[in-house]
Amino acid sequence: MRNENDVNKVLHALNEVWGVSEVEVSLANKLVTFSYDEKAASQVDFLQAVKDTGFYIKEV
Repeated sequence: MRNENDVNKVLHALNEVWGVSEVEVSLANKLVTFSYDEKAASQVDFLQAVKDTGFYIKEV
């Protein structure tokens, strides 16, 4: 992520995943943290949501 537009893309993408809540994105640290309901979403959902924005997840 390079700017606030990128932050907003990732933030929006993860907020659209069913069961995700409390998403926080740090541009300075290039870090995303969030809470989710394990019964409603999985790692595959997050990976795909971020991939669809044009980014990738370096570490899970």
